[in-house]
Amino acid sequence: MRVLAIDSSGLTATVAIVEDDTTIAEFTINYKKTHSQTLLPMIDEMVKMVEADLNTIDAIAVAGGPGSFTGLRIGSATAKGLGLALGKPLIHIPTADAMAYSIYGCEDIICPIMDARRNQVYTGIYSFVPKKESEDSEHGQMKYAFQVIRVQMAVSVEDLIRRLNIYGRRVVFLGDGVPVYRKMLEKGLKVPYFFAPSYLNRQRAAVVGALGIRYFKMGRYETAAEHKPDYLRVSQAERERAAKEKNAAPEIRRMVMEDGAAIAELEYSLFRDAWSEKSILETLKQPNAICLIAEKADRTAGYLLAYTAAEEMEIARIGVVKEMRRQGVARELLGALEKIGKQSGIEKILLDVRSGNEAAHKLYTSEGFTEDGIRKHFYSDPDEDAVLMSKTVK
Repeated sequence: MRVLAIDSSGLTATVAIVEDDTTIAEFTINYKKTHSQTLLPMIDEMVKMVEADLNTIDAIAVAGGPGSFTGLRIGSATAKGLGLALGKPLIHIPTADAMAYSIYGCEDIICPIMDARRNQVYTGIYSFVPKKESEDSEHGQMKYAFQVIRVQMAVSVEDLIRRLNIYGRRVVFLGDGVPVYRKMLEKGLKVPYFFAPSYLNRQRAAVVGALGIRYFKMGRYETAAEHKPDYLRVSQAERERAAKEKNAAPEIRRMVMEDGAAIAELEYSLFRDAWSEKSILETLKQPNAICLIAEKADRTAGYLLAYTAAEEMEIARIGVVKEMRRQGVARELLGALEKIGKQSGIEKILLDVRSGNEAAHKLYTSEGFTEDGIRKHFYSDPDEDAVLMSKTVK
């Protein structure tokens, strides 16, 4: 498969032709000229140098944002114009995804940052999870799964630093936000970190093309007429995905160690007393722990952490992604836990809930839990009583 790749979402303008696992050509400029002056001449020069025929490409991969408003409009307009003229589909690549993908195989936290002004950055949080090509071969070729821990977002630098400190993992930074906020990062970070070298620290169209081929094979492409840049507003594709997720039944599976970072991110977004990734990984290692994860449309929808002791099981943590609430996720998690408990000889499930959390109290009551008592001032921030509840496993 052959794609033309375009990225003008930041200060760097870059174009490439990628065919399968080979970069045929790449042209990158990080200079003071505007993208309107450079982008089309770059494509024209690159095509001439390799004697390429754009009619032979299969698709156009374009970095769709976030990023510079003007740069995104120029890149989007160029890709749409070529797509319409050539009759080729477009592959919308999130800018932060492509930047992170350039550090293939890195098992640290990968954090691309683009300057969004006023102490804010466009960013996402990523990593690569290793897996052997052959599980039966001790010395099999290593391959890596691209893990999106936190989808791209606009966030303050202070908030980003707090999130990264919670993970407790080494971080690699790249992007035009690094020189702008380097001192803030150095002052606030409590985890090991480093900055990517010059050949990896800016956008590259070859990476957009490589990721574009992968996404195309997954069916993630659109017509030129449908394409719109992502200014961190909800896109049509996201609205359609949300509708599919709402109607899809969640799938429940056992949590694995590679889920730790993603669950820590959800903890941070859902709870003030968020568990760190280290705490979650330590829980996963406990032989009496039951850790479940719910997924809808290939996305994490919720999770549940519980412990067993004798004939009882206590729920320590349960969370559901905010936009997926009231879609049966928590009920499915509770049902799966009860099924596991019944198979293990558990007679009773215990939990506690904030007295002011009426939605959770109503859910547990509808699932057969009854009140056993009150534990005064159990919760803090804010100070609140805990309602003790239990359910007999039948």
